[in-house]
Amino acid sequence: MTPRIENPYAHAPATIKAMMNVESSLRAGILEHGLLELVKLRASQINGCAYCIAMHAAASRKSGESEMRLYLLNAWREATVYSPRERAALAWTEALTRVAETGAPDAVYDEVRQAFSEAEQVQLTLQIGAINLWNRLQVGLRGRHDADPSRDAA
Repeated sequence: MTPRIENPYAHAPATIKAMMNVESSLRAGILEHGLLELVKLRASQINGCAYCIAMHAAASRKSGESEMRLYLLNAWREATVYSPRERAALAWTEALTRVAETGAPDAVYDEVRQAFSEAEQVQLTLQIGAINLWNRLQVGLRGRHDADPSRDAA
């Protein structure tokens, strides 16, 4: 795949810096790092963003996430390896990533409300919005990921 714009960051440095500040703020927030990575990875799967899938799968592995949980993420509803809190976050991720289709259903929000404080709900929702923006940048402009399949298989 050929990038549509070789270095989009060079064309919007202030905005990219602002987005990086959002990410830093969310990373320093009250939600656990592993949960945030699962959310980013799941949204990226839905959006078909190879760049972000490679990035967040690698970050998840580096922070200790098991290979099996990464493999099963696309089928999290049928898998038994995710906690109720993670399942609520993943359902919310899917609902907001597909918001034009889902309308962010009350039933999904009720699960989130039971598993997360109001502050956590806001941070989770902001993280879902942020990863969707990153996905649109990378998919839309055909960002190329740096994953080396031969290295990852070792």
